[in-house]
Amino acid sequence: MNDLSLAHDRGLPEIAFTVNQHRVVVRAHSMDRLLDVLRQRLGLTGTKEGCGEGECGSCSILLDGVLVNSCLIPVGQVRGSNILTIEGLAADGRLHALQQAFLHCGGAQCGICTPGMILAAVHLLSKKPRPTMEDIRDGLSGNLCRCTGYMQIFDAIAAYAGRADQ
Repeated sequence: MNDLSLAHDRGLPEIAFTVNQHRVVVRAHSMDRLLDVLRQRLGLTGTKEGCGEGECGSCSILLDGVLVNSCLIPVGQVRGSNILTIEGLAADGRLHALQQAFLHCGGAQCGICTPGMILAAVHLLSKKPRPTMEDIRDGLSGNLCRCTGYMQIFDAIAAYAGRADQ
């Protein structure tokens, strides 16, 4: 960032929130999209932009435990909130077991929808640890995939749920 942009940032409001268990403070216009702040200001590029209109779910995150499309959320609305992105699932350099299930079952192909799909699955599994296939379809209904045909994604979630308590 050059000195001119830093001077510009000083005039912007500070917005504090927690991302992946780390408190952050960013200077941004309150109406900047959360998606852009996550990717451009915080370097959390796992959250993807698919449509930019809240239709595809590629930018899905958990905001205070609720699945939302970050392309639709003004950053000013997340002040004081807790956010979980795909980067927050891995621990100590190891993928979360659900991420491993996506890899094992072929549920991750081009990668654009994968982070949103996984966070939608995390949200679903927090409410229904043993979902039926119908629950999985309903839980992921706001997320679109153009590569897999969905079955590998559904299989990955079902496989994870089958061993989630072991």
